[in-house]
Amino acid sequence: IKAMEKAVSGLGGLIFLLFVISQFNAFFTYTNMATLAAVNMGDTLEAAGLGALPLLLGFVVVVAVLDLIMTGSLAKWAIFAPIFVPLLMRLGVEPEAVLAAYRVGDSPLNALTPMNAYFALIVSFAMKYQKDAGVGTVIALMLPHVIALFLVWPVLLALWQIFGLPWGF
Repeated sequence: IKAMEKAVSGLGGLIFLLFVISQFNAFFTYTNMATLAAVNMGDTLEAAGLGALPLLLGFVVVVAVLDLIMTGSLAKWAIFAPIFVPLLMRLGVEPEAVLAAYRVGDSPLNALTPMNAYFALIVSFAMKYQKDAGVGTVIALMLPHVIALFLVWPVLLALWQIFGLPWGF
């Protein structure tokens, strides 16, 4: 019993996070806010006549910008999915493509934002090898990688969409 208590005690933060996410989803479902937002945005985007590819790339940019202030991918997807999946499905984009675009936009900037839960750990590792390293040093070291990822991954996403390759099984 003590071993199980010890193993489960580390899951408290995750259980609380999932509880908050479930309450948020329940609130969204109860109020139909996600449906209303998706319908209203869908009408606007449909009138604009954008294709699937510009919508996906725009979604990548939205996710990347919000990644600077909210790094938790699970919590952010819980907020985005009820709105953007039906919205983009209505505009002819597959749900799997929306998830792929989300992952492309979510990943690169995690290494740069100080809001990342592991950013302090990364800085401390950098200080282990370079005593005068700090936040600026880590950001300067990671910036070329982030730029490369943010340039290459959307191109790969676009090529995948253009060639009509399957998004999943």
